[in-house]
Amino acid sequence: MSNRFETSWGEFDLARFPEDSHDPLRAWDAADEYLLRHLADSATDLSGSVVVIGDRWGALATSLAGHCDRPTAISDSYLGQRATRANLDRAGFDENAVRLLTTQDTPPERVDVLLVRVPKSLALLEDQLHRIAPAVHEDTVVIGTGMVKEIHTSTLKLFERIIGPTRTSLAEKKARLIFTTPLPALARPRNPWPHRYALPDGVGPVSGRTVTNHAGVFCAERLDIGTRFLLQHLPRSEGSERVVDLGCGNGVVGTAMALENPRAEIVFTDESFQAVASAEATYRANIDPSEHPEAKAEFLVGDGLAELPAGSADLVLNNPPFHSHQATTAATAMRMFSDARDALRPGGELWVIGNRHLGYHVKLRRLFGNSELIASDPKFVVLRAVKKEREPRS
Repeated sequence: MSNRFETSWGEFDLARFPEDSHDPLRAWDAADEYLLRHLADSATDLSGSVVVIGDRWGALATSLAGHCDRPTAISDSYLGQRATRANLDRAGFDENAVRLLTTQDTPPERVDVLLVRVPKSLALLEDQLHRIAPAVHEDTVVIGTGMVKEIHTSTLKLFERIIGPTRTSLAEKKARLIFTTPLPALARPRNPWPHRYALPDGVGPVSGRTVTNHAGVFCAERLDIGTRFLLQHLPRSEGSERVVDLGCGNGVVGTAMALENPRAEIVFTDESFQAVASAEATYRANIDPSEHPEAKAEFLVGDGLAELPAGSADLVLNNPPFHSHQATTAATAMRMFSDARDALRPGGELWVIGNRHLGYHVKLRRLFGNSELIASDPKFVVLRAVKKEREPRS
């Protein structure tokens, strides 16, 4: 859905990625508007090094592109970066107008203006503030922005502990700004990320194994109950199958499959740079090449299974998210299921773990023409759908 974003910096047609004319969600919100309005009203000097962290769909980067000397935008979202590129192009900017970095890249050495879009994950904010803090100097302008429901006392304490004294603005349209005065000599605590923990017993091949979680990855400090349930009911894999851990998170499911069948080729894919880095670390810590020289793995940051050739996968395992930032939506799950159908060979299988109330069995029947209940408990279901020679289209 493309919408006209009217700001003091210009008017822009913005869209999320992938673009969907039926999507009612905009590519910006009141927090983006509030920050841009403040920058214009306060005549903030943007002639130096400007860094934007967590710009969700490129609204901030696109608005500032014509007023800064190649600002840097740091994001954990592949889809967010694709949206930013598309929105910059739509606004007539060169692809180099904004320097796009991931949360795994080395941040700039100096920052004169730091703009932070507060993420849903407090851990991701903590990690990013730690990583950017050495580049901040006493004259750096530091401003955060978010919706009121996204900014908590713990949010402000992070800015205080890592950057310096912090205060907030009054709320406008349920959005708020955060103002921080940098103290370069501040004695900051150690960055606790990435975090590692041992898995419990009773979860199949990965029982007792170590998992690595970079900041912002789902359930970074413990195994979530949905994944635990899936690990207890994984399908059998034999021979040189190509198995995909779709939306891999920390990679524990794909690693379990690699331990179950060392001859399988495991593809870990997620739209989060933090997630794929976590999955690779988890896999490498548990798959010893000297013990399993035939083991193969691929780690992809991307838009679902867009990078995989059609009919190239034998098995897809998926625990789909049903939130996009603060919005609850089934669109992501439906795209994952559709992508899996295209990537699977005839006879290939999609296994899904989900909350019972989400009704994934209905969606799978619509796409595949079949859905089998493999296991269930009061909260979760594990479902299997098989790709037929000719599957129905939605």
